[in-house]
Amino acid sequence: MTRFFRVWGEARESTRLAAAGFVLLAAITLLPATGVRAAAGSTGSSQERVPLNAARKSASDLEVGGELAGLPRGAARYVTLASLLALPQVTYTVTDDTNFAGAAVGVTNVSGTKISGVPLAELVRVLAAAPESDMVVAICDDKYRANYPRDYVKAHQPLLVLRVNGQLPPRWPKDRETHQFGMGPYMISHPRFTPAFTVLSHTDEAQIPWGVVRIEFRDERAVLGAIAPRGPRAQDAAVQAGYRIAEQNCFRCHNMGGEGGEKSGRPWLVLAAWAAASPEYFSAYVRDPKKKNRHAEMPANRGYDDATTRAIRDYFATFIPVPAEKP
Repeated sequence: MTRFFRVWGEARESTRLAAAGFVLLAAITLLPATGVRAAAGSTGSSQERVPLNAARKSASDLEVGGELAGLPRGAARYVTLASLLALPQVTYTVTDDTNFAGAAVGVTNVSGTKISGVPLAELVRVLAAAPESDMVVAICDDKYRANYPRDYVKAHQPLLVLRVNGQLPPRWPKDRETHQFGMGPYMISHPRFTPAFTVLSHTDEAQIPWGVVRIEFRDERAVLGAIAPRGPRAQDAAVQAGYRIAEQNCFRCHNMGGEGGEKSGRPWLVLAAWAAASPEYFSAYVRDPKKKNRHAEMPANRGYDDATTRAIRDYFATFIPVPAEKP
């Protein structure tokens, strides 16, 4: 499932800044980088040295944070496009990334779209504090988040896209929904996406955000632990199924404290209360939001059957405190 909606003002401003930044790219890449260090496990070769800047120098800089090798937890740094282009690159022709459906840079999409970039696994290797345990979180300019646990990275080999049909972000195709906004400064895609799992009627979905402005390297247990089911029913099969679905789907736009996306403006405990108070309405909304609210921006999940929506409700119910029995 791709992103079907944007925060329009932020997207427009992001596009304007990105275009201005890339015009100055040639000059910016000549500036000396600060905070240069060898990545954990590096052999010291020039290909494994990533310049990290303490401040943004261009709108095209990628912010990185979370748990970076050699830096305090929570520190943020900036990597220039030129530095990303100096890392090992991969190139694929993709035909199943819906961000490119009916649009490409100067050509039709009949034969696919050529993308080039850095595998997320490579970014983990050279930047993460604990490559063996860190997950990748991609944060967009509208507070949408795409999560890439280790198993997802291994199964799907996602990459941070730097070029589309040989072009840098200012010349990328516009967004598929409105054809108005550039999809830079960065986006994530895959060589080819084949679902790796199915839970009830939910099938593994491609995480293909655009408008990516920040990449975090995080402890997977800490991030996903924030939304782990609670209470005596936490290990029930239906609850665990709902957890797996919500982890991949709901967590992109809804937050639990400091974890998860904030695009929707409706945090995790609000969803839990809603599911408990109006279970039938909740299920119907999850399937087709616009049928319940014509202004809804949430994408539909029309393939979810009753067992799937019930599992999601059962999962969210574990966040509602159970009243203590009377003595």
